[in-house]
Amino acid sequence: MINRTRRLRKTENIRRLVRENKLTTDDLIFPLFIEEGENIETEIKSMPGIKRFSLDKISTELDEVTSLNIPAVLLFGIPSRKDDVGTETWNDDGIVQQAIRFIKKNYPKLYVITDVCFCEYTSHGHCGILNDNNDVDNDATLINLYRQAISHAKAGADMLAPSGMIDGSIIKMREALDNTGYYDLPIMGYSVKYSSAFYGPFRDAADSTPTFGDRKTYQMDPANRDEAMREAAFDDVEGADILMVKPALSYLDIVRELKNNYDRPIACYNVSGEYAMIKAAGEKGWIDEEKVMMESLLSMKRAGADIIITYFAKEVAKILKRD
Repeated sequence: MINRTRRLRKTENIRRLVRENKLTTDDLIFPLFIEEGENIETEIKSMPGIKRFSLDKISTELDEVTSLNIPAVLLFGIPSRKDDVGTETWNDDGIVQQAIRFIKKNYPKLYVITDVCFCEYTSHGHCGILNDNNDVDNDATLINLYRQAISHAKAGADMLAPSGMIDGSIIKMREALDNTGYYDLPIMGYSVKYSSAFYGPFRDAADSTPTFGDRKTYQMDPANRDEAMREAAFDDVEGADILMVKPALSYLDIVRELKNNYDRPIACYNVSGEYAMIKAAGEKGWIDEEKVMMESLLSMKRAGADIIITYFAKEVAKILKRD
């Protein structure tokens, strides 16, 4: 035989030399849950190792994140007060706005991305204002996204990430930022976000479970691939600086499609259900948790993700530092 592909697998050194994809700490964004109040440090039972913190308790977590050289965090706020439209989202002294200012003052090198949505802030748990049919009113919600974007920008956020799958959210937020002088503030679009069963543990973490119904009228049908490309095209035209796919593992084909078709950075969100499954199986001893974690994240890189939002970020960073 002339061609023997095993020649380039014979030793670890040759495997390292020809390895096509590598996972690095530079790829990672770590989500943080900030709860309004004091003396809060609550582990999320369905997400072992992940906690909700009040601002007076968050420094220990941020110290670890920065010591591991993780470049960015994604902030989710849990307010003490909710209403039917989520007015706390654009309160300049709201929990996320306070967290932005705290992090930028005390951890100035850390890149701060904020979730721009309403589900944690509304009394009904949906991602915007409801109409008379108890469905999210798309255009009325855009007005509040405009307000929220400006409030996060004023607080000092480095990037905004609208997660509600509201039609026109990118162009409305871009308008808001440009009209108030924040021309250089980038937007990471949740460009392709599926109505997924993998979000369950997150809803425990963010206290964002809908009080009725589901999110199928605004998040995407998991069966659809062509629609994903249309959604990404809209965000691209409207000026999203980064395109994201959420969830990650069950949608790696979509990550690859976006990578093949757009010359923007592609992100994916390794969501709570993906995290919880590996944790649970690892705890049972059914898998090698560390190896499965690394393999699953590497698959996202191989599929084309430039950025990975993951609850595993600290664990991955420790492994990479060790190795």
